[in-house]
Amino acid sequence: MVVRRRVKLFFDGGCRPNPGRIEVAVVVRGTVHFEDDLGHGTNRDAEWLALIRALELAQAQGLIGAEFIGDAREITGQASQALARPDEAADRLQDGGHLSRVIALARDVRPARIRWIKREQNLAGIALAARHPR
Repeated sequence: MVVRRRVKLFFDGGCRPNPGRIEVAVVVRGTVHFEDDLGHGTNRDAEWLALIRALELAQAQGLIGAEFIGDAREITGQASQALARPDEAADRLQDGGHLSRVIALARDVRPARIRWIKREQNLAGIALAARHPR
């Protein structure tokens, strides 16, 4: 019997400065995917865009039932709740369209789970931090 492990996608976003130029990273199967200069916004916008990019990558790679892992508690919590009840969430949110986009993408790439982890455990956060040494 072969046991297949669930694919994990780590995502993180940031701004330089905040608010400022948005950049995101997604790590899938050990490969880091960077997106630079995704417009101007806040760290909150960057985190949403990182989750959106992770969902887009999962869709492009045909990954169904993957686990999406990020270090922004607010974003992972809101996304998890919204995917549990997408019709309710879309009606009451005013997030600049980010959550609406997540809900739309999740219809095609249903996440098994979206969960929070500490920043120091987030492979995408580590990759972003390495681009900007202090």
